[in-house]
Amino acid sequence: MTTVHIESISHLRSLLAALPGADAAALAQWQAREPNLTKPAGSLGRLEEISRHLSAWQGQHPPRLEALRARVYAGNHGVAALGVSAFPPVVTGQMVLNFAHGGAAINQLCKCFGIDLGVESLDLDRPTADFTQGPAMDEADFLAAFNLGMAAAPAGTDLLVIGEMGIGNTTSAAAIAYALYGGEAADWTGRGTGVDDERLKIKIEVVGKGAVANPSKDGVDVLRCLGGRELAAMAGAILGARLNKVPVLLDGYVCCAAAAALHAAAPDALDHCLVGHVSVEPGHRRLLEKIGQRALLDMEMRLGEASGAALAVGLLKGAVACHTGMATFAEMGVSGKEE
Repeated sequence: MTTVHIESISHLRSLLAALPGADAAALAQWQAREPNLTKPAGSLGRLEEISRHLSAWQGQHPPRLEALRARVYAGNHGVAALGVSAFPPVVTGQMVLNFAHGGAAINQLCKCFGIDLGVESLDLDRPTADFTQGPAMDEADFLAAFNLGMAAAPAGTDLLVIGEMGIGNTTSAAAIAYALYGGEAADWTGRGTGVDDERLKIKIEVVGKGAVANPSKDGVDVLRCLGGRELAAMAGAILGARLNKVPVLLDGYVCCAAAAALHAAAPDALDHCLVGHVSVEPGHRRLLEKIGQRALLDMEMRLGEASGAALAVGLLKGAVACHTGMATFAEMGVSGKEE
């Protein structure tokens, strides 16, 4: 399938309203094989769920993890100027250079697990607008970033891993979660890059003001008004992957906030996604509950840049190896369970 270019927000909403489902034939093939492998039924726990998920959403059996792609999107945020981060916005561009030179954690993890890494910078010299005063992005800006993400997973990709880099973007993530699910702004706002108590107080205030300035509860509008270009691109990558039968592995809080906006717009929008890890950001665990996801790992990470999701690729590879490589009871002459 060629990449769909989204012309308008109404076009985006129409795509979300008619998403393709899992492949029934591939799922049936998985279901025919799994009970006959030389192990008690269910004994591999979530590894069995993973191989089932990959087969159903790749539309093939056996599932395959050879063409692996990680895409990290970088953006800058107008609210960073309000003092919500421990680091200045210039660090976003500096980290992009670090990615390019192979010096970041995500570079090492992608090498370790055989993942092709690509990094996309989205107008770093032009931060989004301050969302405490109105929308972070207009429709054209939002769609440009969203369409960039749509091209992340061409057909033939076996798995897409997505992550982000952007000073101030945990503030955007918290604002999105607060706007979608309510509660108190403090419920969704953590220390991000490690802010002190004074900056955390400012950050909570900014999250609350953002929701007041942008009162819409519609998922797409919330993403446009409170997100950033890198969040819009990640949401685009999730949708583009769905249209091309590519399962997605989500990273941390910021990535899952972008995903949550799609989930709010279409409850089945994340059915092809797994979540690699739960971060120490306090809002992330709550957010996963809201979108009906359970993380594969809990490693007390909070780095972003797709690092937790890339680490979880090892689990996915193990799941595929067991489902495809194990012998069946019949092949090995092993007696099955007595009825």
